[in-house]
Amino acid sequence: MKSMKLTMLLAGTAMLAAAASASAEPVKVGIAAEPYPPIAYKNASGEWEGFALDYAKAVCKTAKLDCVVTPMAWDGMMPALQAGKIDVIWGSMSITPERQKQIAFTIPIYNTPSVYIGNKQDKFDFAKGGLAGKSVGAQVSTIHAAYIEKAHPEATLKVYSQQDTANSDLAAGRIDLIIGDAVGMQGFLASSDGACCEIKDFPKDPSFETGIGGGMRKDDTKLKTAFDDAIRTIYKSGEFEPMAKKFFKFEVGMPPK
Repeated sequence: MKSMKLTMLLAGTAMLAAAASASAEPVKVGIAAEPYPPIAYKNASGEWEGFALDYAKAVCKTAKLDCVVTPMAWDGMMPALQAGKIDVIWGSMSITPERQKQIAFTIPIYNTPSVYIGNKQDKFDFAKGGLAGKSVGAQVSTIHAAYIEKAHPEATLKVYSQQDTANSDLAAGRIDLIIGDAVGMQGFLASSDGACCEIKDFPKDPSFETGIGGGMRKDDTKLKTAFDDAIRTIYKSGEFEPMAKKFFKFEVGMPPK
């Protein structure tokens, strides 16, 4: 009799666990709803793919999490996270002290150098005060826009909701320079629109050395632990390197310390 009761109890527990698992909400992984190759872009079938998507799939598989990619406007990412519309900001959000006051970050996912890009025939002075009279395009709410405001207040900063628009303005001659991370810019330089332009300089600043992290709500400690453990496992197993080499010609890894 006791054995039968125990069997029934175990069966009931298994059913409850299965029901809980089935009803669990998937983890909503937020990416910017704009083409940013090779980080994220739509293929010929209209499906999102790229480094960020491959990395998210690897992390979620390793962590045994059900994840769903949720594209949205870049400048709406932080409010969407706080409002519960997404659970993770995933892609190209740099870890900064200002952002850490509002949200938590995973350990660094990867990192890339920052670059200035300008027209091939133009020359620039990147010393302090050297960009007077020059217009520089940067994506809104990025470390690159903040850097121009701090390091080159003499320049005219023009911010864009999408990096593609800044790239188009540079190609059309409406601005003199753009600044962004090398990962995103390699796609532009390889395109027909980017044939006009080239890398002009690699600016250095502490804000460029912190790495890219997955942004989360501060109280989602279990999710952060799951992602951190998965990122460590991906690096330790050797899975990261071939995944990165599929998209980049330079080193972007930041192995966990």
